[in-house]
Amino acid sequence: MLKHLCLALGLAGLAAPALAQQFTTAAEVRPILQATRANWVAVREYEGQDLVYFTHLLSWRCGLMGIKFGLNGAEATQFFPAEPCHDGTAQPNALSSEAHFPYFTMPLGSVQSLSVTIIYDDGVEESASFERAQVLMP
Repeated sequence: MLKHLCLALGLAGLAAPALAQQFTTAAEVRPILQATRANWVAVREYEGQDLVYFTHLLSWRCGLMGIKFGLNGAEATQFFPAEPCHDGTAQPNALSSEAHFPYFTMPLGSVQSLSVTIIYDDGVEESASFERAQVLMP
């Protein structure tokens, strides 16, 4: 039925493959993360601290082997711990663990820049650098 509906609407090549994707491989998440590079991280000033968020990357973590970061000009060598994927579920990328926060804290105003490297599950790495003003949440 879906195939016939897609054919009738001229979406044969679009809708059916998209429905099958779980976004759990590098091939599936790479185009998304490349297009949304500016959203990889965020900094929020909250209750006298800088909160450094990785929520966007964590939402696509099932296609990644790791997330590394560095602060204030340092090379991205520190690994950010990510919640395991929920393979075999309807939403494998869902964030549900209370043991894994999507951020870490630093003293207020101490985060001036971030370097981030993501490692896809096929071993390919991509990096980006961000100045505080670029990623500071209102």
